[in-house]
Amino acid sequence: MSILLDDQSCVLVQGITGQQARTHLSYMIRYGTRVVAGVSPGKGGGSLDGVPVYDSVKAAVRNHPVGISVLFVPARRAKDAALEAIENQIPLVVVLAEGVPHHDAAEVIERAAVKGVRLIGPNSQGMISPGKAKLGGTGGAEPERMYLPGPVGIISRSGGMGGEIANVLTRRGIGQSTYISIGGDLLIGTGFVPLLKLFENDPDTKGVVLFGEPGTGHEEEVAELVHEGGFTKALVALVVGEALERLPRGMSFGHTSSIIERGLGSPVRKKRLFKEAGVKVAETLSEIPMLVEVGLGLHLGIGI
Repeated sequence: MSILLDDQSCVLVQGITGQQARTHLSYMIRYGTRVVAGVSPGKGGGSLDGVPVYDSVKAAVRNHPVGISVLFVPARRAKDAALEAIENQIPLVVVLAEGVPHHDAAEVIERAAVKGVRLIGPNSQGMISPGKAKLGGTGGAEPERMYLPGPVGIISRSGGMGGEIANVLTRRGIGQSTYISIGGDLLIGTGFVPLLKLFENDPDTKGVVLFGEPGTGHEEEVAELVHEGGFTKALVALVVGEALERLPRGMSFGHTSSIIERGLGSPVRKKRLFKEAGVKVAETLSEIPMLVEVGLGLHLGIGI
């Protein structure tokens, strides 16, 4: 199985006539994603790659069942587009834009919570359930070269590194159930913990790999969840960014979330908490497949 996305998911593309959307729409459809409609204000009435285009989300959902909206919308317009999807009660909204102003992101996150809408991003690369469907830029034009159907979920704060993790697993013959890029911005809608709970309840996901970075408390929340028994499947984590802890105070680079203050958000601390909770911690990308195999063996009681 998979979580959030499969070959039956009905997808709406907001910003469908933009250059990025035009490129990735064909890749999504070719991979099996069921794109039922698109929205581009002022350009409704036509179609693109066989997908009907509407002027508003309201018009699209009036004519089609929609379970997911993916936003190919610039950062400055992301708030309005996301709020339009949320107000129309689309259950899952995926915001791809990087650099959405923090006050805009905060407003969208708060409104999504009020309406009971799951928000992925901002600054998400998208997601993929291998062999079924994909959203956004995940996997590019040939996702089958990087992703393989199987029992391992992947959640990553970095879209690029999430793809690299899938690639090393695929090369080892270890397939994936669903990969989700949660976004590297300081403020995002859905972190690791809610997604781990979904994977915990997916009978065909036997383990999960996380990619973590400096800043925020997302990884610390995972360690607490595992320590309390809220996630019982095999879990492997790769956390990068220890070099940031050696920078002069006030200097930072990378994602907007990579802020370390008084030890909070420290990669060293995150890794220590993971280990104390029993999470297998990889020091390099190449270690992940072996740790996954060991973790799956222990989880299934077969030993590897």
